[in-house]
Amino acid sequence: MHITFLGAAQMVTGSCFLLETGQTKFLVDCGLFQGSSEERDLNNRSFPFDPRELDFMLLTHAHIDHSGFIPKLCQMGFKGKII
Repeated sequence: MHITFLGAAQMVTGSCFLLETGQTKFLVDCGLFQGSSEERDLNNRSFPFDPRELDFMLLTHAHIDHSGFIPKLCQMGFKGKII
């Protein structure tokens, strides 16, 4: 299994982790960055993966720093289930 930390690794907002196995690719959370202007600027970047390739997304809870980017994820082609 390969884990890529896409947020909340050096700060507490923007929780998003990409997990990949040989057969499955999924996200744990997809949150907005909050706080300083530098942190909020991270919200304008593109996803470093193709959302269309995700099998599903696991949402830990509905706070905006864990769920706020779900609309963008869907807009960019994610069609999987949100669990």
